[in-house]
Amino acid sequence: MELYAKALTFAIPFFLILIIIEEFAARKMKRQVNYGMDTISSLSSGMTNTLKNLMGLSIAIVSYGWMVDKVALFHIETTWLVYVVAFIGMDFVGYWSHRFDHKINAFWNRHIVHHSSEEFNLSCALRQSVSAIVGIYFFLYIPMAFLGVPAEVVAIVAPIHLFAQFWYHARLIGKMGFLEYILVTPSHHRVHHAINDVYLDKNLSQVFIFWDKLFGTFQEELAEEPPVYGVKKPVNTWNPLIINYTHMWALIMDAWRTKNWWDKARIWFMPTGWRPADVAEKYPWEYWKNAFDQVKYDSRPSKSLQVWSWVQLVVGFTMVFHVLVAFVSFQYLEVMLYSIFLMVSIFAYTSLMDKSKMAIPAEIIRFSLGMGLIYWNGGWFGLQEFLPGATLLVSVFFMLSLVLTFRFIATEGKKLKSVSIGTRHYLNFDS
Repeated sequence: MELYAKALTFAIPFFLILIIIEEFAARKMKRQVNYGMDTISSLSSGMTNTLKNLMGLSIAIVSYGWMVDKVALFHIETTWLVYVVAFIGMDFVGYWSHRFDHKINAFWNRHIVHHSSEEFNLSCALRQSVSAIVGIYFFLYIPMAFLGVPAEVVAIVAPIHLFAQFWYHARLIGKMGFLEYILVTPSHHRVHHAINDVYLDKNLSQVFIFWDKLFGTFQEELAEEPPVYGVKKPVNTWNPLIINYTHMWALIMDAWRTKNWWDKARIWFMPTGWRPADVAEKYPWEYWKNAFDQVKYDSRPSKSLQVWSWVQLVVGFTMVFHVLVAFVSFQYLEVMLYSIFLMVSIFAYTSLMDKSKMAIPAEIIRFSLGMGLIYWNGGWFGLQEFLPGATLLVSVFFMLSLVLTFRFIATEGKKLKSVSIGTRHYLNFDS
């Protein structure tokens, strides 16, 4: 975990620099690819995933290290070739785990947050799950374990493979010639993030595109069919923690409401979007049947709320970076408490971005937790040792955040949704 924290202290600034470069390039090309609240939501989602990992909230049913010790048929020396084999093996695992996430009802909840943005840009690449806590795809690593690829090699290759999937979340880059036949390119991945019927569940590869061509899930980006991004059943919130569990909650409600006991059992493992017939008829889901009917979610924030949301993001990001930099010196309890506080913070300010009244109790909890941590620590996690007056500064920010939350909710009214009547359809699946 220390290695993970150290890697992120270098990777995160690099990602942010690329996002800023993308924004400058878009402006120079007179195009818009980033939209304030959506970008804040994406970056906040990235922070929740980082915090989940720092807290160690991941459970492996069977570890790769155990498998390679038990089933390896060969002993492979650690050479450059082993790293190549491991990278290709990780990509094979990535393709099939990605495919299962798209195809199985309960597993879609692990992945929906990544597709939830109705934009397509580098920041949306950071929409990563906090709901995928249990590692259920261990069986996909069996071929690598048979070959005897060492666990330490997999540990090094895994973050490299993950970071290699960032760059192609780009709208400004066109088709890339011969690379289109080898790698997943921005064109390929635009298809993957689209809700157009012709593009649904296509281009599931993560680095090498040949898996899609081999297993029949490839689709080229068509000039006559511009991609429309998001999910068919829109999430209508900026709150990444709500997004992470919105599909699971819908499945729980369907399982509860259906009168058919067989449907209660099988709903979790049916194809994504399947619903019991009795529930689908009585409680239809709203969705975009025609992608081009999509009206993007917009909570219509005032200029002052937008500015305050950016302030919240910067403060939250600074605190996450503080955890990463000081991770080695923190006790596990400190990491847990700091991370829980930041999770509550993200929930609070993204709820405020929605103009949801949930923002008020969330902000009260955040304020109470923050002041309690200052009292417990005698400061803000040692920050005052490097920045004199840090504790007072943090306390004032907590108070200001509490006051402004009440003000914004009082002055900006209820949560708004920019949905035009008549553009949505109702989703009814046959059993």
